Amino acid sequence: MVPFSNPAEGPGSPRPGRGPPCAQGPVLLGFAPAGSAGRWDPMAPPQSEHAPLFDWLSSRSAGVLLHPTSLPGPQGVGTLGDDALRFVEFLQSAGMSWWQVCPLGPTGYGDSPYQCYSAFAGNPHLIDLRSLVSGGLLNEDEIAPLALHGAGAVDFSALSRLKQPLLRLAARRHRSAGSPALGAEGFADFKAAQAPWLPAYAWFRALKDHFGGAAWWDWPERARSYASMPAALRRQLGEEAEAHQFYQYAFFAQWRRVRAEAARRGIGVIGDIPIFVAADSADAWVCPELFELGEDGRPIAVAGVPPDYFSNDGQLWGNPLYRWEAHAATGYAWWKERLRSSFDMYDAVRIDHFRGFDAYWRIPLPAANARSGEWRRGPGLDFFRAVREAFPAARIIAEDLGLLTPSVEGLLSDTGLPGMAVLQFAFGGDATNAYLPHNLHPNRVVYPGTHDNDTTLGWYASAGDAARDHARRYLRVDGAEIGWDFIRAAYASVCRIAVVPMQDVLSLGPGARFNTPGRPDGNWRWRLAEGALERLASGTTAAYLAQLGALYGRAPRPGAGI
Repeated sequence: MVPFSNPAEGPGSPRPGRGPPCAQGPVLLGFAPAGSAGRWDPMAPPQSEHAPLFDWLSSRSAGVLLHPTSLPGPQGVGTLGDDALRFVEFLQSAGMSWWQVCPLGPTGYGDSPYQCYSAFAGNPHLIDLRSLVSGGLLNEDEIAPLALHGAGAVDFSALSRLKQPLLRLAARRHRSAGSPALGAEGFADFKAAQAPWLPAYAWFRALKDHFGGAAWWDWPERARSYASMPAALRRQLGEEAEAHQFYQYAFFAQWRRVRAEAARRGIGVIGDIPIFVAADSADAWVCPELFELGEDGRPIAVAGVPPDYFSNDGQLWGNPLYRWEAHAATGYAWWKERLRSSFDMYDAVRIDHFRGFDAYWRIPLPAANARSGEWRRGPGLDFFRAVREAFPAARIIAEDLGLLTPSVEGLLSDTGLPGMAVLQFAFGGDATNAYLPHNLHPNRVVYPGTHDNDTTLGWYASAGDAARDHARRYLRVDGAEIGWDFIRAAYASVCRIAVVPMQDVLSLGPGARFNTPGRPDGNWRWRLAEGALERLASGTTAAYLAQLGALYGRAPRPGAGI
């Protein structure tokens, strides 16, 4: 039994066995030797002489990009409660077919959804406490302090300080009450269905709490290996680990409710997964043999990007790199389980940094910047053939932004996956710019901007005179409503999916920017104002978006499904 129906699986798709995903198939045990890790060099990809592996994007549609933490509400952060359902209702009234979110995992360093403690788990911050009040696990007085943080920007420090004790209290009461069901699926059934990853994740979080939040490679040696975790520690931390399993149960029960309502209204969810995982994560702790780690568990090389026009030192991301030869030896079992989990959660999945499957920038540690890195070949088409075999109906979007080599473009073509286009990147050059609407093609998802961009109003205010003039002349506008001009341009483009950030729908300026890459703090905090969803649904905005959808052939088709 799985928590969600999986649209990506075809008849007879294999189900995983019990235990961590890295335990499926012949695993290469041990750590990557510092002198040889990452040098796997698979056979060069053949020239394309076949039909693309995937061909799922065939009709025109539109959607909105909004991370759930940005929803309004009185709990200090957006949750999977009634405001999420109201947002889905707005999407339907606006003629949308998609809700795109950032990764929904439990956030770690910098509160970034792209640095999570697990590639499989959900973020407990998103749990709606009012639902737990309705279930008798909390009361209104207990959750009232969260309302002091209201509907303003998320204060993650205060959220952790106030919400975590409430979730722990709800877990204790749930256990004392005999673990009643929070939805259609009981707690025991949920744990059984998620056995490939849930117990290991729960122990990781219990140990991390126990050792004061330290990274797992700084734990005592006896705790650094999931496979040999002492029985004494398991007895000592059993209740805490069970609590973390309860948080996941509550999260997925509420996410299932949101997904069901979205499906009822004809709205699909586009999820997002980073290609790399965090070093301090359950994934690396449980399956160290799949990553370039030293004997102490620390990364010996990390991901990033080389120096370029924008940065003389490049970017040092800090994520551990995959030992792709170990993944290939297991038939990419860990990745298949990760994708299976994602397809269970979402209707389509965007994979961040697609180019890393072709080649990735490997930076040996120690390193002060990314200048000392070198390109290494990724698994290429072999990986996507394995994905196609396991998930023949997979709906994947490739994040292929930036300067791409012919090899990356060839891999994208061979897979047939839709790439991305960002209109903010289109202006200020000449007519050959690949992101200008006349250069786009149908198998793309087009955005005015993404979570990493400024709002379109913010972009326009900070862009140079040449870029602003180019945009005005190209779009034949005066720039007074540049946010809506970009939305109309996205809708009018040939790209089959157009996704607009919620901030642009609201015509907000740079103060509503969600993330500024390279800024270590202050990101991911923006939220919708209280009452914004009601005003959007009852005003002219939803109706106008629906009219744009009808005008440009993006209106949902009756009976077409998601």
